[in-house]
Amino acid sequence: MRIPQWVKNGLLVVAPGASGTLFHRSVLANTIVAFAAFCCVASAVYIVNDLRDVDSDRQHPTKQYRAIASGELSRRAAVAAASLLAVVGLILPALISHPAGFYLILILYLAETLSYIFWLKNTVIIELGLVASGFFLRSYGGAVASHIPVSTWFLIVVTFGALFLVVGKRAAELRHVGSVNRAVLADYTTDFLHSALTLSATVVVTAYCLWAIDTSSTGLSSVKHDVIPIRLSMVPVVLAILFIMRGAESSDGESPEDLLLKNRTVQILLVIWLGLIVGGTYS
Repeated sequence: MRIPQWVKNGLLVVAPGASGTLFHRSVLANTIVAFAAFCCVASAVYIVNDLRDVDSDRQHPTKQYRAIASGELSRRAAVAAASLLAVVGLILPALISHPAGFYLILILYLAETLSYIFWLKNTVIIELGLVASGFFLRSYGGAVASHIPVSTWFLIVVTFGALFLVVGKRAAELRHVGSVNRAVLADYTTDFLHSALTLSATVVVTAYCLWAIDTSSTGLSSVKHDVIPIRLSMVPVVLAILFIMRGAESSDGESPEDLLLKNRTVQILLVIWLGLIVGGTYS
């Protein structure tokens, strides 16, 4: 089920949080349901992925210890668990008022993730887009679940931020393990991934800064917000991007996930950013 990966579903909170409505009763309830639904569906997909990749996982230095690859979990039990989680995940959104839009997001996520697992995992460039779209759908799903209008800048930040994280992960993998366990890495070069990382980082920083100074009703600096901490939040964003780029291109090949979960400096920058956003939005 990869429960530590559920932290990704925290992206569902971003749109309600940035709008200043997260703690409204209906919005909070819808967000919790959406989070639970994504956790169940994502876990079902993770199990399917591990069933599909069991042979290659057994050749990997760390993935060989996953439950299915190591033999701790039988295929039959894994299939049953994946089926149950998928059913629960698809039932939960019925608790949301007018859930059609969120159902569309959830089904799109399920369809594109299964397409990635069974057909497109080794299709160069396309696989980057598919993995990144999972982050985008989570972020947009948080807005759709509570029918919150979102800024165009927000959508651009999320889209290219997701691409930035995925490219950073591939760059780290290429430096660390090569194409031994991920065949598609043979089609990438260090220079290409460096260019893609720089491109996506540039768009993320530019779009975030424009979102932070946007004074429209969907901008972070709208009249209902305190603009000073909101605009100061650009500083930790830029510094965090630079730290992640440095980690992805270092000789150790640190992935963005590792940096977010283990690097104290990046975590402190994240906390500072969150404090500024909360302070500016809810003051």
